[in-house]
Amino acid sequence: MKIVKLACLLIVTIFFVQCDTANAQKPTVYCVGDSTVKNGQGKGDGGLWGWGDYIGQFIDTTKVRVENHALGGTSSRTFLSKGLWQPVLDSLKAGDYVLIQFGHNDNGALNDDSRARGTIKGIGEENEEIDNILTGKHEVVHSYGWYIRKVVTEAKSKGAIPIIMAPIPRNDWENGKVPRNLNSYGGWAKQIAEEEGVTFINLNDKMASEMETRGEEQVTGHLFYKRDHTHTSAKGAVLAASLIAEGLAESDNTLKNYLLENPEIRLPRKRNIFLIGDSTVANNGQDGKTGWGVYFSQHVDTTRMTVYNKARGGRSSRTFRYEGLWDAVKEQLEPGDFVLMQFGHNDGGNIDKAKYRGSIKGMGDEIQEVKRDSSGVETVYSYGWYMKQYIKETKEAGATPIVLSMIPRNDWSNGKVDRASTGYGGWAREAAEQAGGYFLDLNDAVAQKYEELGKEQVNKFFPDDHTHTNKAGAELNARIVAKLLKGLRDSELRDYIINTFE
Repeated sequence: MKIVKLACLLIVTIFFVQCDTANAQKPTVYCVGDSTVKNGQGKGDGGLWGWGDYIGQFIDTTKVRVENHALGGTSSRTFLSKGLWQPVLDSLKAGDYVLIQFGHNDNGALNDDSRARGTIKGIGEENEEIDNILTGKHEVVHSYGWYIRKVVTEAKSKGAIPIIMAPIPRNDWENGKVPRNLNSYGGWAKQIAEEEGVTFINLNDKMASEMETRGEEQVTGHLFYKRDHTHTSAKGAVLAASLIAEGLAESDNTLKNYLLENPEIRLPRKRNIFLIGDSTVANNGQDGKTGWGVYFSQHVDTTRMTVYNKARGGRSSRTFRYEGLWDAVKEQLEPGDFVLMQFGHNDGGNIDKAKYRGSIKGMGDEIQEVKRDSSGVETVYSYGWYMKQYIKETKEAGATPIVLSMIPRNDWSNGKVDRASTGYGGWAREAAEQAGGYFLDLNDAVAQKYEELGKEQVNKFFPDDHTHTNKAGAELNARIVAKLLKGLRDSELRDYIINTFE
């Protein structure tokens, strides 16, 4: 038995050694650059991606490894001075590749107390000695070309193969044309490539030409966002990567031998956010009364997330479940989705009479058997029980539950809006705390805003009753929901909220 175990252990050990050896023998493609090569952690922070996150989809990664070492905010100078190039250089072996793209940040100040990342323009040997205000260190600042040349020559010294890219264009337009950088960083990058005898890809011109073919309206909001003219969306990053692959295919660089003939492009899945609740969230038709959920999508990056407003007027935490509305939502939930849930306005109704929508008050485990008119017997639970079930089942689906206290009614006492903190608002908070969901005190946040505006102005939001808002009131509440979500610093959802609520 011991011999068999030893034999199995030996086989497993040999297998892993062979795998490690195979990986070590694979050429590695290293990407170095700024945020247009890798934005943030390379996870699409803010919907922004770099081409280094997608170049691997154009390369046969069974034969070549891809590592993206770019860092947002760096210039050709600070990528070196921050020590980011050294680990790459130490890892390089003969036959590896280095894709190099800098320039977007090289035009900054040479010396200041915020970034101090600029380089001297051009490719010359001139330099400037500074006492760096930001780092407190003495530093010799060189030209853009000097730093690019240093990366190239050091990579070549290890037997690696450098490939220089002109920086991607910004989403700027002049008379239907995208300005090129041939007379600045793109041109200087090309000069260094020619002098060092390495492959140059004019990514700037290639991408600008493609942008012009599509037109500004098709580029803005698709390849770039309106709020950012420098960083690409996932589709923009894929386009840049595809043009690099095109440039490699046109070159005599050996990396072209690893390009896939028919790459399968995988864009990040759009995540979903579901809204469940009552009429203060729902689309209530054409009667002038509407819920905040109707306008919530205006504050969401809908290029990366789809908003589904599943709230229904007249429903309570009990009836939303009893009528199968929650089951319909639950069937659509996928890992990574979000559920915003706001109930309470109708939970105070009759438990055992017409409408049958009241839930037992509080957080307890007590139940009440109710004989409905024609639907048999229903077991009714407490408001807290229903809310905890929504939270629990959302989490079981791999989604994130976010509980909101209900928006306040237009009821005032002594100049203050009546809160729900000791009733459904408080129980909503308790449910989130007990079941492990996020809680947003929408009730108090909206009440504070109402008090700031004054009763006379708030009365205009409630045309028919003290519960249901008109369009202006719903839009205000949607902005407040978005602002609260943006404040959830430990939730990914805040990254999908567009700052349009100020």
